[in-house]
Parts: sequence; C-alpha cells; structure tokens
Amino acid sequence: MTAAPDLLAPAAGDAADEAEHAARAGDLDTALRTADAALRERSDPDLRARAAEVLAAVLPHRGLLARSAELHRWLARHRHGPAVDGVVALVGTGAPDEAAASLAAPDDDAPGLADAADVLTARGVLASVAGDSATALSLLSTASAALAVCDRPAVRGDTPAGLGALVALHRGEPELAGPLLDRALTLDLGGPAHRRRHLLLRAWCALAAGDGATARALRASAGEAGPDTVEPRDELVAVALDVALARRAGDVRGLLDLWARAREALVNHPVDLYVLLFVGELALAAARLGEQGWVAPHLADGDALLTALGEPALWSTPWRWYGLQYAIATEQPALAEPHATALAAAARVSHQAVAPARAAAAWLRVLAGDVDPDEVTAAATGLRAAGLGWDGSRLAGEAALRTTDRRAASALLACARDLVPGATPADPEADVPVPRAARVVLTDREREVAALVVEGLTYREIGARLFLSAKTVEHHVARLRHRLGSASRSELFSDLRSALGR
Repeated sequence: MTAAPDLLAPAAGDAADEAEHAARAGDLDTALRTADAALRERSDPDLRARAAEVLAAVLPHRGLLARSAELHRWLARHRHGPAVDGVVALVGTGAPDEAAASLAAPDDDAPGLADAADVLTARGVLASVAGDSATALSLLSTASAALAVCDRPAVRGDTPAGLGALVALHRGEPELAGPLLDRALTLDLGGPAHRRRHLLLRAWCALAAGDGATARALRASAGEAGPDTVEPRDELVAVALDVALARRAGDVRGLLDLWARAREALVNHPVDLYVLLFVGELALAAARLGEQGWVAPHLADGDALLTALGEPALWSTPWRWYGLQYAIATEQPALAEPHATALAAAARVSHQAVAPARAAAAWLRVLAGDVDPDEVTAAATGLRAAGLGWDGSRLAGEAALRTTDRRAASALLACARDLVPGATPADPEADVPVPRAARVVLTDREREVAALVVEGLTYREIGARLFLSAKTVEHHVARLRHRLGSASRSELFSDLRSALGR
C-alpha cells in the first residue's frame, strides 16, 4: 500500500523560499539548516542555486566569509557566469581580480532598483581597495538610498549602509557614517538580521567621534535589538566595542573581565577585510593584558590579507596604526618600524594616512628619547582631526613623561587633556598633576623591588640584592605592572617613579 503524502511538508522547490523567509525574519539557524538541506537536493538545479544564494548571504553573519566566497564561485559556474552579489565576499577574502571580473560580466536581465543597488555596492567595495575611498563612500551611500525604496530586495551578507559606515570609519570620518546608519535603522534596511550590526557600527561612530556616553547608550540598545542569538560577526564587533570603551577609560579590571568573551569572539571569527578594525582593537587589549598569543594568528592573517589586496591605503592605514600601537605596548621596536614605514607609504597616496604617518614617526622618536614638543603637539592634534584624538592624547602624554623640560611637560600634558573630548582645557603653566600611580600604596617588598627596577638593575641583579630568585622578582614586577595599570615598559618605569614619590 502506498503511503499517504505528508501534507505538512513543503512542496518541492519551496525549501529555498522557506530559507529566504527565515533569513529575512532574522532566524538564521533555520535559514542555514533549510538552505543546506535544499542544496543537497541534486534533482533540482534551480532549487540548489537559490538555496546556495541564501547560504552565501547568511554565512558572513557566522564569520564564514571565505565559505560564502566559495559558494559564490560555485554559483558563478552554475549560472554560466559570475554575478555581482559575490563581489563583497571575494574582495573581503583577498580576491579582488575575481571580484572585478564578476562586475565586468554582462547581465542579460533588465536590472531593477535592487539589482542596481547590488551593482553600486560592488563598485563601491572595489573602489575602496582601488584607492578611491571617496567614490567608494558615495557609491555605497547611493546603493543604500536605492534599497530604501526597493520592494523586498534580495537577502545579502551585508548592507551598503554597513559597508559604507566601515569605509567612513576607516577614512577617519565617523560623522559621514552616522546619517547613513541612521537612515538604515529608521527604515530597517536589511531587516532583523542587520539591526544589531547597524546599531553597533553606529556606536563605533560615536566612539570614534569621542562621544563615549552615546556609544554606551547605542551599545546597550544593540544588546536588545535583532534576534536573541548574537551572531559571531556581531559578537566580535560588540566585544571589541566594550573593550574599546574600557581601554579608553583606563579600566584594566574591565578589560580582564571582558577578555574571556574576547578570546571566544576571536576563535569564532576568522579575519576578513571587514573586521580588521575590531581585531585591531582586541589586539591592543591583548597587549595590555599580556595575552598576545591569542591575537598573533589574527595579526598574521590580517597582514597577509592586505598584502593579497595590494595594501589598499583605506583599509591598511587603521590596521597599521593598530599594529604600531601593539608593537609599542609589547615593547617590540623592531615590529613598530615596518608599520611606521607602511603608514609613510600610504601617506604618499592617501591624505587620510598623512596624520597617522606623521604621528608614527613622532612616536618612534619619543620612544628613542627625542622629544620635540612642537612636533609632538602638531602630530597629536593631527590625530584628533583624523578621528584618533584619544591616541593623540596618549602620544602627548607619553612625550610629557619622557621630556626633562618641566615647562614642555606641562604644555604636553595640557595638549593631552585638550585632545580628550569633554576635558577642560588646561593651563600650560599649571603644575603637572599627580599621576594615578602616585596614589597606589606599595608594600615594603614592592618598594624595594621598584626602587631597584628604576635604577635599571636586571631581575638577576635585583634577586642577588634581595636574596630572591630571578623568577620571584619577575613575579613581583608583573604584579606591580598589573596594579599600576602600566601598558608598556616605559610606562612602568614612569609609574614606578611616581609610586615611589620620585
């Protein structure tokens, strides 16, 4: 006897529609499960192709942009030609030539607004790695405007608003990303699956503009937006934002509390072009906490990706700046030099790289003991104009600690305070304030160790003086660094001098 048909099962060919519907609703688990099952249905090529399109759009949320690119390659073969919707994934994983070929391929279908938005998005992403970031931002903004009046645009792995915001942030112009993201949030472009991403990127814009309070409020809103399950890409952005807020507040305890989440986010999301900003922020936190091993593979992958793309100035400038700061924090001057050189090369083709390149050169001279207050002030002020005011403040503060000229130190500290948004402009003639380290009370043993460290003795020499092993001395110094919140060896020396009342 023939079994009765299951009337509740979807009809043949409906699985791709079900997967797309789930993706639009933000139910990415169902979308992935249904699309993957449909992709295995070998009797219906059209069903498989539509399922692959949904998979390719959902996988970037899971941090699997490389797998999305592979699916787009598969789709190109089965469509008998490449398509523009794979450009974002191909560029993001280091295949710009393939992406350009996709855009150049003719399309026999008459494009509607959604198709035009795809083409504009593809052109914008390609322009961003070809050295024309202004055109990239314009194209992505136009694509976002086109989608705003579309009827049910196709499901995609990212939105032109999200990509445009990343371009603006990398240009050091967060104020240009704000309106783009505000429109996307108001119109709910991309639907539930992209709400959290848009809010998180909007929070990054506020942070880059120096508005920490707004960044925190938007971060809180992002936690309540979108599906209950936080996708790996959103989690990476979210934890990097939390780390950035804690780092700028000097909250070492907060960084320690966040680090378990940061490690998991790094494990769950390989490096691609569109997460470099967030990986760079986590790298600095790792340097601060002595957890470099967790970020070293990601840093190598980021370098390799940018090399494959031809070191595009837009994307490489913030990455190299983070690399410079990482090298300084981990006391690796040899590692800092290549990043400074890369920034100088980028400055020759991109005005956005001029301020970071100038500041990199000034920072290296400061670390070498050559403090020119006028040069440092100009470089630090230039960083603020490039959206890096907090880093400019750190540069001025580091120079103030290293100069022997008290008047110059006061002026540099005043500059550092002025560059921190919301700070009250300081009087250059005012006395230098008591550093935070002077408020830390050391034990007798810690004072003994600190005094000998400041004198420049090695761990072995300190151990011989105090009848301790070199390993025990190293433990004491590590504990001192943690208590004082010192980010580098030079900062530790300064903090120890302050703690000792010198």
